[in-house]
Amino acid sequence: MSKTKVLAVTVISVVIGLFFLFCLGWAIIDYYGKKASDIELNETKPIEKNLPEDFTVVALGDSLTRGTGDETGKGYVGLVVEDLESKYNSKPLIHNLGINGQVSQELVQQVKQTEVKRQLQTADVILITIGGNDLFQQGQTLFDFDLTATSELQENYLKNLNTIFKEINNVNDKAAILLIGLYNPFIELDEDFDTNRIVRDWNNETAEVVALYKNAIFVPTFDLFQLSVNDYLYSDKFHPNKAGYRLIADRVAPLIQWEDEKQ
Repeated sequence: MSKTKVLAVTVISVVIGLFFLFCLGWAIIDYYGKKASDIELNETKPIEKNLPEDFTVVALGDSLTRGTGDETGKGYVGLVVEDLESKYNSKPLIHNLGINGQVSQELVQQVKQTEVKRQLQTADVILITIGGNDLFQQGQTLFDFDLTATSELQENYLKNLNTIFKEINNVNDKAAILLIGLYNPFIELDEDFDTNRIVRDWNNETAEVVALYKNAIFVPTFDLFQLSVNDYLYSDKFHPNKAGYRLIADRVAPLIQWEDEKQ
């Protein structure tokens, strides 16, 4: 290679090298020379998720659905609605159809009523407490314990529960159905723990029925009250107090999700 060509290649290489160093220096100065305030921050704003205006909760069942024992009158249903409003920045429509003292056979008749069916058709979520009055019989299960009689009560209850779910699904098979399990208010009065065994078996059998329906969830509460039941009972020593309903609501509310949130 001639000296002229070598010189030309050397000059070109030097120029390219200098240009590279210039670009590198400019990039370093541009990046590190800016103040934090000069750097544009592309923060992702949280997406607000609101329930649709017609998002509807229908509550069925007994005195726990009515909130008996809570001096505020909210019960777990009212607390769940408040939790949903806080989570989604909008308040669901609520139809509380609970009836004090209701047993499962009476709920079977209720869900067959035309007006109740109409309300169930619009429901996105259906909350149910039922079975406590079937089992405890105003305390007779504790004081007049009879395993055969209790088994008959359970058999009739499970049959009614199946009918209730079928009736609901006949008019609305899209709504999520949350059935609240039983706690044992008599734990500290029952030295032999017979009622514990009864309630646990009752809940297990109930959960088996619930598992037959893809849109249904069994929500256990037995453990919530087990260790300090009196702290969470109303003065009648049967219904939950405000704190007891709060325990139930804290377990129920997280299970309710607006379908669009999952997409």
